[in-house]
Amino acid sequence: MNIGLVLSGGGARGAAHIGVIKALEEYNITPTHISGTSAGAIIGALYAAGVDWSEMLNFFKTISIFQTSRYARNKPGFINSEKFYDDLKKYLPIDDFSALKKPLFITAANVIDGSLKIFSKGQLIKPIIASASFPGVFTPTEINGKFYIDGGTLNNFPVEPLQKECDKIIGVYVNFLKKISIKDLKHSYSVVERAYKIKVASESMLKFPACDLIISPEELNKYGTFEMNSIDAIFNLGYITTKKILEDKKELFFN
Repeated sequence: MNIGLVLSGGGARGAAHIGVIKALEEYNITPTHISGTSAGAIIGALYAAGVDWSEMLNFFKTISIFQTSRYARNKPGFINSEKFYDDLKKYLPIDDFSALKKPLFITAANVIDGSLKIFSKGQLIKPIIASASFPGVFTPTEINGKFYIDGGTLNNFPVEPLQKECDKIIGVYVNFLKKISIKDLKHSYSVVERAYKIKVASESMLKFPACDLIISPEELNKYGTFEMNSIDAIFNLGYITTKKILEDKKELFFN
C-alpha cells in the first residue's frame, strides 16, 4: 500500500511534523510518498532522505536563522536564503532528488510570473530553500534563471501530487487559524497579515477531504512562525496529537 504524507508550511510550527513522524514510526506506519511546502518541504526532504527524527529535531533546534552572517546585502529580503545551502548539504550530501529514498514533491511560487512550481527531480537543496523562503523575510531563490519564494504563497497544503500515487493520504496541517478579537488588529499590517492567514487556511482546509487522516493540533496556534525557542513544545504537540488520533484510526492502515 502506498501511503502519502502531506506536510504544510508553518515556520517553527513545522517542528510538529517531526513529532508526527515519530508517532507514525511507533505505529509502524511508513509513508512511501512525501509532499511538502516551506517547513514541510524541509522536514519532508530530510525524511525522504532517511534522516532520523531525532536528527531532524536537532536541525530545527540548532539552525540559527537570524544570525548576522545570514543578513542579506542589497537584496529584497532581510535574510539571504543562499546562506542555508551548507546547513542542508550536511544532511543531503547528494544534491539531487534521485538520491532520496522516497518520492518527494516540493512547492514554490515563481515571484515574477505568479505560477506554482512543483519540484520532484533534479537539484534538491535550492528548491527546499525556495519553498521555505518566507516572503519579505528571506530573499527569493534563483533556480535555472527563475526566482522563487515560499510555496505556501500559492499552495500551503500540496495534496495534489499524491492523489494519483497513493492509496491512503495523511495530511499534517500546522497553521490552525487562531481565534482573535478586533482589539488584536491594532495596525494596518496586522490586518494584512490576518487576511493572508485566512486565505491560506481557507484554501488548505478545502483540501482536507482528499486525505484519509488529518492531523492539525489546534494548540499550535499559540506559537508564532518564528518562535524558534519553543521547538520542543511544538514537537511534543505533534507527537501527542498523532498518537491520540492513531489510537482511534490505526485500522485505516492495517486492514
